[in-house]
Amino acid sequence: MSGKATSIRSVVCFSAVTDSALDASRTRAQTRVMTEIFTGSFTQQDPIPEAAIEAAVAVLRHGRLHRYNVIDGEAGEVALLEQEFASQVGAKYCLAVASGGYAITTALRALGVKSGDKVLTNAFTLAPVPGAIAAVGGRPVYVDVTEALTIDLDDLAAKVDQADVLLLSHMRGHLCDMERLIEICNAANVKVVEDCAHTMGAAWNGVASGRWGVVGCYSCQTYKHINSGEGGLLVTDDPEIAARATMLSGSYMLFERHLAGPDAEVYAQIKYETPNISGRMDNLRAAILRPQLQDLQTQVERWNARYHTLEAGLRNVPGLTLTERPAQESIVGSSIQFLLLDWSAEKVDEVLTRCGARGVDLKWFGVPEPVAFTSRYDSWRYAEPQSLPQSDRILAGVVDMRVPLTFSLDDCKLIARIIREEVSVVFQKA
Repeated sequence: MSGKATSIRSVVCFSAVTDSALDASRTRAQTRVMTEIFTGSFTQQDPIPEAAIEAAVAVLRHGRLHRYNVIDGEAGEVALLEQEFASQVGAKYCLAVASGGYAITTALRALGVKSGDKVLTNAFTLAPVPGAIAAVGGRPVYVDVTEALTIDLDDLAAKVDQADVLLLSHMRGHLCDMERLIEICNAANVKVVEDCAHTMGAAWNGVASGRWGVVGCYSCQTYKHINSGEGGLLVTDDPEIAARATMLSGSYMLFERHLAGPDAEVYAQIKYETPNISGRMDNLRAAILRPQLQDLQTQVERWNARYHTLEAGLRNVPGLTLTERPAQESIVGSSIQFLLLDWSAEKVDEVLTRCGARGVDLKWFGVPEPVAFTSRYDSWRYAEPQSLPQSDRILAGVVDMRVPLTFSLDDCKLIARIIREEVSVVFQKA
């Protein structure tokens, strides 16, 4: 009898030891997981491709950097880039300029926006967009943002009669229902300029971003989809807008050298009344961009693989809201956003701090003071103060992250694990 009891006690003791060992093992595993660190860089881009380097060196060797400095029979790198980009997006005309912001400002000037004119634009955008409006003396009228991080079309419909132009920012690559937006603007005779700094290569219902409005403007800055450090492209099907933009960029009456420009007769009158506000692209930058443009679709597929890996890793995290992308939208996932909607500022800041300690660099549009690329409509005090409580609520929860192509898919899985773990820890405290 006593032997049997001893046997039972031994089993119980062994079971307790086993459970204790399993608990310890689980704790160690959890500790290992929670101390994973990402060591990559959120600001390191892919290297410039060899074909672009060779093209740039060729320009440096012959020394003809200015776009109009060409020899007989030579089109020039800038003119070829314009021609190739126009063909790629299906536009009649294209102009290459010094930056995406310059492209937007030039578009507004070419449309006749003048000092004191109101211009509709997104409340959720970056500083160069209202900056372009201010550069021509215009007055931004902000339109609310939705939880999908696109312009609020109901708010647009309510405000559309306040201006003749909408400067639409496809902020962080999010495209709204473009058919409805164009319907609203056409009914009010409002011209649309698209800021496509984050959507080169993206489309809505198969129509490239930048091809819905009267003008599309793109950026070639380092953090965009083709990289020349700085640079911009403007496309339109309107010959007069194209001609005015060309003159504004500083064509020195050499507009016939634009392979993707309108016919010479379009310039007949405007060439005497349009000022030269020099902002041309040079042949060196164009040489760097042309091979990248040819490879853009491959790069888009690489970005989207990383985006979808991150997206999958961030699904079903309590307290974290992902922006669901509509079926009509063909995205370029060069950044990802999520919402910590209605969280306190302290809790959001804690998430960023905890993720940052583990190597994950997140940006927050609710930060009280503008930092780097996270300024908001109420930071731009050259514009009239406007009350946008809906946008305030959403921007207070927007967390933003770059997705460089230097990240591997495994990097993206690790980053998603870190974010979900830290969000979960802070959320459970709430």
